[in-house]
Amino acid sequence: MTTTAKALPALSSLPSAFVIHLDNYSAISLNGEEQSKYLQGQVTCDVATLNELKLINGAHCNAKGKMYATFRLFDYQGSHLLFQPKATLERSLAELKKFGVFAKVEISHASELSYVVVGGEESHAVIQQYFEQLPDDKNPIVTKGDVQAIYLAGQIKQYLLVLPKTNVDTLIESLALPSIASDVFTLLAIADGFPAMSSEAIEQYVPQMLNVQAINGISFTKGCYLGQETVARMKYLGKNKRALYYLTGNATQTVSTSSIIEKAMGENWRKAGDVIASYQDDLGNLSIQAVLASDIEPSAVLRIKENTDSVLTIASLPYSLDSDE
Repeated sequence: MTTTAKALPALSSLPSAFVIHLDNYSAISLNGEEQSKYLQGQVTCDVATLNELKLINGAHCNAKGKMYATFRLFDYQGSHLLFQPKATLERSLAELKKFGVFAKVEISHASELSYVVVGGEESHAVIQQYFEQLPDDKNPIVTKGDVQAIYLAGQIKQYLLVLPKTNVDTLIESLALPSIASDVFTLLAIADGFPAMSSEAIEQYVPQMLNVQAINGISFTKGCYLGQETVARMKYLGKNKRALYYLTGNATQTVSTSSIIEKAMGENWRKAGDVIASYQDDLGNLSIQAVLASDIEPSAVLRIKENTDSVLTIASLPYSLDSDE
């Protein structure tokens, strides 16, 4: 039997294999003769590479280059899926539909699908039992019937399973793994430096402010798309002065996406940035994704404004902020 856990474990305390039924993520579906052509003009990534790469990261921006959403793009049964937090999906879907009426494409919320993560250092053994081939960096997607397994590169092994909602309970039962709260997927995103946008972040940041270039989510050679002028200016004119950081620490109070990060300036404190996503384990340890000045000192003394006893440290990200592709 699958065990259900409400606990919020630390990154170092995760089971060797676990399952997460993602109730806080979903996807936008694009289907039709011009699905690739249309999407190419709307997002930062090069949709033309999807056939070869199978899985690509990207962002959806407004005309001024401010993001509606960040996503993982892949195909499922012939449709393009933009997998993202539910917090950004509604707005991104509405904006894609607004221009989609002029193309041969159907755009909808893929609400008939469910999304399950199998993770942990031994998760590959579980996936191998179900699929004939194990997805990896070179071949990130494998399919068995109507279940699709997608390898998500990260510090901890993760496989995203996409399947019809009607079959998800049976699948989870068959995996016989400890069930972890969906918030843990946010923790994994924070540690991996993958933007986990909330509704508060919509239209607040250009892609480089959330390190989308560092996760290969921006093509600077693909041609025109919505917001391209601003995104290109940030790269070629050096206009961007902010970046996404991984902070760790502790706090006695709950941290939210409306919380503010402060930096010690002598005996005073000044605003240093904003929280994009946060995770607080059962021992009070914090993992935070925050936008700060790109030239902030690694030794900067930081805290949560609403929690003056909190102490935050800048942790390492698994990529370089100098990467452009």
